[in-house]
Amino acid sequence: MSIQNPKTKSTAALFPGALTTAEFDRLAISYHGETGFELAAVDARGGLLRGEVRCTAGPEEHRAVFRQSIEETLRWGEPCIMCCPFGHALWSVPVMHNHQILGGLLGGGVMLEELEGAAGAPDHRLPAACRALLDLAARHNLTNTALLEKNRLAAERESGRAEALHDLKERLYDDIRSIYLREEPALLAAIQRGERAAARGIINRILTAIYTRGAGRGGLLKTLALELVVMMARAAVQAGAEPEKVLGLNYRSLTELAGVRTQEELSDWLREMLEQLIDAMGAPAAHPNAVQLARAVAYMEQHFPENLGRDEVARAAGLSASHFSHLMRERAGVSFTELLLRIRLDNARRLLARGSDTVVEIAAACGFSEQSYFTRVFKKTFNETPLDYRRRTRGPRPKT
Repeated sequence: MSIQNPKTKSTAALFPGALTTAEFDRLAISYHGETGFELAAVDARGGLLRGEVRCTAGPEEHRAVFRQSIEETLRWGEPCIMCCPFGHALWSVPVMHNHQILGGLLGGGVMLEELEGAAGAPDHRLPAACRALLDLAARHNLTNTALLEKNRLAAERESGRAEALHDLKERLYDDIRSIYLREEPALLAAIQRGERAAARGIINRILTAIYTRGAGRGGLLKTLALELVVMMARAAVQAGAEPEKVLGLNYRSLTELAGVRTQEELSDWLREMLEQLIDAMGAPAAHPNAVQLARAVAYMEQHFPENLGRDEVARAAGLSASHFSHLMRERAGVSFTELLLRIRLDNARRLLARGSDTVVEIAAACGFSEQSYFTRVFKKTFNETPLDYRRRTRGPRPKT
């Protein structure tokens, strides 16, 4: 059985200034053709205006759930799949004029059992149908997409804080100081790479942790937040930010911190400082080339024994892989592979001259997976084998 609206003329306005019944009918046909689901229009109170919703109950029994579906979509910034009291799946998008809700476009009205695949697996048509409904409303300018996106991002941040709290319970930090020290390396690395999302996530974890442990200790929280800013400023300068600009930010931050009164204000202050410090670094391409290449070479010298790739080194230097390769050729005159090989060979020569490990052990310690390849490239580069080099620099050794 279907719930159907009263008959209306095709030229009537469902939502004044937004949608006529004729226009809705065309949208309903298009939506059904794309998703296989029916489309209905409801007013701001949940009353059915046009279209149909499959259910054994009448429209009055559904008015509240229709209205709730619209409100939940607005709250979370994206369609939410709900279930009516009679077991039917529903989803909607609000029809809006600026911030005013005029009503909604409603999809679904299908029993949940009909949406389960083999062994109760979820039917992936539902998320696609939700996205299609939101796209449909956006294309025809029927909803406030900017407000929905704002609410979606806010919900995402709230979810991130909830996940951070759960993560905190799992990790069981001993005290506030250990939290700070544990998260610092990852935060430094994210700032130096200019990765805002990763840095924000770490800041979220730190704030959640210190607020949980330090509630009511305002002085301590401010001290820890100031330490974080000093540390982040140091990372920004190392990543290429102008020291004078960062110094100015730090001076202003101290003035602003003095006026902070609540935990919420402290959180906002700390997040704003993070954004300003990353802005001070500029786009990766604007960083001094010497700083970027020095950071890349330092990373290679630290990790050369590992299975190191160009993309990993470029990321550590805050560069795209292609730009990193270009800078290597332009500034250093060699490729990434050539420089990595040279670093490995130079370290191998040092171990051959000073250490007592075998050639096999030295090859492995310097990142060569096979001794035969190590010997071949060593001889090609230095015109002698590793053993010949060892004998020449140290004399014959009993252990080879």
